Amino acid sequence: MHTDSGPGPGPAPRPGGGAEDTLDLRLPDDFLRLFRGNDGAGPPTQAGVPTPASTVAPAPAPASTVTPPPAWESAPPAGQTAATAPGSGPGRAMAAPLAPAAGDLLDNLGGWEPAATPVGVFRLVPVIVQRDLALISVWMNDPAVAAFWELAGPDSVTATHLRAQLDGDGRSIPCLGVLDDKPMSYFEIYRADLDPLARHYPARPHDTGIHLLIGGVVDRGRGIGSVLLRAVSDLVLDNRPRCTRVLAEPDMRNTPSVSAFLTSGFRYSAELDLPDKRAALMVRDRALRNLL
Repeated sequence: MHTDSGPGPGPAPRPGGGAEDTLDLRLPDDFLRLFRGNDGAGPPTQAGVPTPASTVAPAPAPASTVTPPPAWESAPPAGQTAATAPGSGPGRAMAAPLAPAAGDLLDNLGGWEPAATPVGVFRLVPVIVQRDLALISVWMNDPAVAAFWELAGPDSVTATHLRAQLDGDGRSIPCLGVLDDKPMSYFEIYRADLDPLARHYPARPHDTGIHLLIGGVVDRGRGIGSVLLRAVSDLVLDNRPRCTRVLAEPDMRNTPSVSAFLTSGFRYSAELDLPDKRAALMVRDRALRNLL
């Protein structure tokens, strides 16, 4: 049961209370209305004279000129309203960016602006499990992807992987990569300096890591991966001023992935023996971003 801790109403007047007694006099309603004016107690008035309710017409609601968002992004993430969810794509009004939460470890990733690339307008959209699970699970079950991500199986396998990040402290954020309003890739942007990876290389504060997969076969093998890696690493450097370098650790066996990182401005730094793979540590330095 809820108990109001604030002050309650005062005691009721008592009969025979001397100065507390009041005269019970009811004035005519027409007389009272003369003194109400525009005090909000009734319809609008002019010079104290009531305006008949029938003459006050509500203003027509303006017609909406905003194109509805694609169906895949119609539901905002938990804790957000449609007005504060990540902005809609090019050609539509952008929603207000999210305010950074206290202790935000990735500098308000959900509010980062889209990036213009040679292949279209690209943006990162934080994952919503109930909206995006089916699509990401299909990608994870592609044999070419499953060989390195090892998340093939029912949707619950992918859901567990996503929720481990979404229910964590924000050091890793799973995102859809959306190109010209089409979700076509999956990214994980994570704090490498706060990740177990930091035990295997000389980490610096605010090092930021990238995991990537290209979803559709049609988007593979055409250089799109390199374009997106450059765009995403640029987004990290532009939006995370304390980050001096962006990292990745693709499997050494994944030659196309290593090649894509090299083409997108990353340099090969070292081989790492990680618990689950032999990895190539790829680095894109802020100081070299315009040279490589």
